[in-house]
Amino acid sequence: MVSVAFSANTLAAQGVIKIGELNSYKSQPAFLGPYKNGMDLALDEINKVGGVDGKQLKLIIRDDNANTGDAVRAAEDLLASDKVDVLMGTFLSNVGLAVSDYAKHKKRFFLASEPLTDKIVWKDGNKYTYRLRASTYMQVAMLVPEAVKMHKKRWALVYPNYEYGQSAAETFKALMKKAQPDVEFVAEQATPLGKIDAANVVQALADAKPDAMFNVLFATDLAKFVRAGTQRNFFKGLSVVSLLTGEPEYLDPLGDETPVGWVVTGYPWYAIDTPEHKAFLKTYEDKYHDYPRLGTIVGYTAVKSLAAGMKKAGSTDTDALIKAFAGLKVDMPFGPITYRAIDHQSTMGAYVGTLAKKDGKGIMTNIRYVNGADVLPPDDVVRTLRPASAQ
Repeated sequence: MVSVAFSANTLAAQGVIKIGELNSYKSQPAFLGPYKNGMDLALDEINKVGGVDGKQLKLIIRDDNANTGDAVRAAEDLLASDKVDVLMGTFLSNVGLAVSDYAKHKKRFFLASEPLTDKIVWKDGNKYTYRLRASTYMQVAMLVPEAVKMHKKRWALVYPNYEYGQSAAETFKALMKKAQPDVEFVAEQATPLGKIDAANVVQALADAKPDAMFNVLFATDLAKFVRAGTQRNFFKGLSVVSLLTGEPEYLDPLGDETPVGWVVTGYPWYAIDTPEHKAFLKTYEDKYHDYPRLGTIVGYTAVKSLAAGMKKAGSTDTDALIKAFAGLKVDMPFGPITYRAIDHQSTMGAYVGTLAKKDGKGIMTNIRYVNGADVLPPDDVVRTLRPASAQ
């Protein structure tokens, strides 16, 4: 296929840079509605000051239907019909991997904003793909020290049965074994995404009599699991570490059913008092008369990252962007991040804290921000994880 990349001169004549964004908008609205708001806010800020080198940014959005085949077809349509300059987005890890592979074969730049699988930058990494969000490995590594402090031996795991959940479970077991050699994994429940049989899952886990649990469920699966577990007193006396549960997209719907005491990763927007976040929060609230979610941060920072990369490259040419993103520094609401040259992973971190309830709503307490750079393996290990052809 003939490349449809535009040179810097072509873009100058055209006056617009097209970003092809594909995501699971229909299947994951709680995250991706706020995500779109974040993208729009970033676009407004960038275009009001002249865009990138005088060229306005424009989003062209497609729904990938949470399906790998549809995602690849959407990406192909964005490139061939809409003549977009770059690809961005995806939510589900399996979809992100499919689009990353497509970008590799078409030799087009792709910024994976949200998918968390480690494969996208390590085992299946390629030079055309960079990833923004803190990965499965990174967020699990943030929680493992908290899990070790619990001094529990018998652990159960529950996770959605697709790439993200499987990756998180395997990483947790590996890191826990290294940190606490006597740990035992007494039960695992891998549930179909969006179709959990919560009562039976809780019963199966309870039958194993664990004294701690690692949870990877999110969205409606999480809400159903929490309700079933609470009704059966499964969580009483059980120590829990849980990925993503502190994100407003998944915590807010739990309301008064919020499981107090769980240690989680998340986004406590109401408790972050850094200057960068205060400024972002005010701007967002003024525009949308609502509070941001984690998706907002990801969408906002993804667009800001592309703009910074294009400005540094002086072009939307694929090879120029690949070079520009290596070591690219971007300011975001959590503070500055860097896109690492060695594996194309950004150093965006996450907040770790403990769930509590206030006025019938779930909140994170005892929060601390963990810089993504502090939980990534050393370079010599990364080189063994990533194909030589992608380095």
